[in-house]
Amino acid sequence: MSSGATNASPYDVYGGQPYNTSNRSNVSQWVAFAARRTNPELQRLKLARNDVVLNGGIYAVYRKQEIDVQAGETPLTTDTSNSSTNNNGYERRGAEAFIPDVWVQFLWNKLRFEAEAATIWGSIENSPARNSVSDPVKLRSWGLATQAELRAVEDKLRVQFGAGWASGDQNVEGLNPGPSGLQTRLSEGAISSFRFHPSYQIDYIFFRKIMTRVQNAYYFRPSVEYDFIRNPNGQKLGGGAAIIWSRASEFVQTPGNKRDLGVELDLQVYYQSKDGNLNDDPTKLGGFYSAIQYGVFFPLGGLDYLPGESSSPATPAGVSFDLSTAQTVRLIMGVLF
Repeated sequence: MSSGATNASPYDVYGGQPYNTSNRSNVSQWVAFAARRTNPELQRLKLARNDVVLNGGIYAVYRKQEIDVQAGETPLTTDTSNSSTNNNGYERRGAEAFIPDVWVQFLWNKLRFEAEAATIWGSIENSPARNSVSDPVKLRSWGLATQAELRAVEDKLRVQFGAGWASGDQNVEGLNPGPSGLQTRLSEGAISSFRFHPSYQIDYIFFRKIMTRVQNAYYFRPSVEYDFIRNPNGQKLGGGAAIIWSRASEFVQTPGNKRDLGVELDLQVYYQSKDGNLNDDPTKLGGFYSAIQYGVFFPLGGLDYLPGESSSPATPAGVSFDLSTAQTVRLIMGVLF
């Protein structure tokens, strides 16, 4: 449960424990989780026999909130009225959502395939995104991430292909949400923008720094890694390359009203020493680790200006607006233990 507004004040010089001003403003949720995962030793034995290994699980959440702090207001009392005309700083929210998340893993020989899918299915009776007085705003968003990997040459070579999709919203202009987390809507319709967790990183520039996460878009990511040196004690030296092609789920959300957002090329060279006990397992990192990474992002039509925007009468003389590539260089050095 997440507590709502409290009586905490920056002017309270005597301190004290703040208390909740209304229990009905709390966000409550119920979680159910179930998973099946093969024992690691048994899994290695099955793969050595060329048997198929299947793992999977589901994580489901039901979340609701009855009332909430009204935008620009401060709760004055523990008012619990459902009325939005006498709310003392609260307003009716009436939000509820069912959020299932399913994961599956398929293993066979040197092949690995994983997929995770999630959806947010619910409604909000009263929100900044609401256009109709009588009907609540529906929540209908979807997300999917997949990854396939094939290992070869004594596991020194790893060829991967990943893809992901976060549903967009054709009733919203812009790929990024507003400060409130809900985007201003152009017309009626369900809220269908989906956002990946920012810790799920697939590149160096576009989704990591510009978009801050995968949202309202889908991507394709082929990649390859090769260990030029790979010892049983964990020491290794190698390199890798990845290409990420990103596209908007709804082209009307992009500045240029086109699906193609850009193509990014990411390169890296990495080294890991044999120091540390964790290096007894070559799949784990331990001891000294370093990597140098380079990325370049080529923007495409979806991020471009519409016809006439780059050369309007208000544009100062001698000033032009053109898309240019973005580049980054990262050096990582550390000791893992």
